[in-house]
Amino acid sequence: MIILVTVAIAPGLALFSYFYLRKQIAKEPSRTLFHTFIYGAMMTFPIMFIQHVFEEENIISNEFFRNAIFTSWIEEFFKWLILLIAIFKHVEFEDAYDGILYGASVSLGFATVENILYLIIFGMDTAFLRALLPVSSHALFGVVMGYYFGRAKFTTITNRRGMLFFAFFAPFILHVIYNGILGVHDFSIYLIIPFMLYLWWFGLTRVKSAHTFAMQQFRSKANEDMRVE
Repeated sequence: MIILVTVAIAPGLALFSYFYLRKQIAKEPSRTLFHTFIYGAMMTFPIMFIQHVFEEENIISNEFFRNAIFTSWIEEFFKWLILLIAIFKHVEFEDAYDGILYGASVSLGFATVENILYLIIFGMDTAFLRALLPVSSHALFGVVMGYYFGRAKFTTITNRRGMLFFAFFAPFILHVIYNGILGVHDFSIYLIIPFMLYLWWFGLTRVKSAHTFAMQQFRSKANEDMRVE
């Protein structure tokens, strides 16, 4: 059991470490990030319960709508809601890149618990594939969500609502495409590889953009402090 849990946690930890170490200015407090991870982990159970009820009661009969659209909506909405309520106005949300870290943290909290439960049920044979697909995809959905939260935090009031909308809408659409591809059983392998390459490219460009914006914030603040002195 210990080995299984370690294998389930390792991909998420590795991905988060990468995003965390990319930040070259002041590191985000580990306690706040850990709390965000726990929030993401805790939301796994109500989400899975709702999904189970909808499936057992056949509330949504169309398989594509249930597996691609509804599942993507409920998972991304809960992540978005946690970031909006618990993190967006937090005093330790100090620059645009913090959005990347908090977004990745809440997503990896969810993905890690989901991965543990999946490996307990289906065994270690799927561990490598799940590290490449579900865990990394959730991390990248979180990165995209966090990017727009970071921009929303440090933009004008006029643009804030639009950025908060995209913080949900962008990862939701990416998640729908991802789940939709996995539903195309005969051709999914030919579609998921280019999509994952695109997802990594898109996610990493958001990371670079957020880092550049955060550095500009840092320099601007440093210049203001020098003028005050």
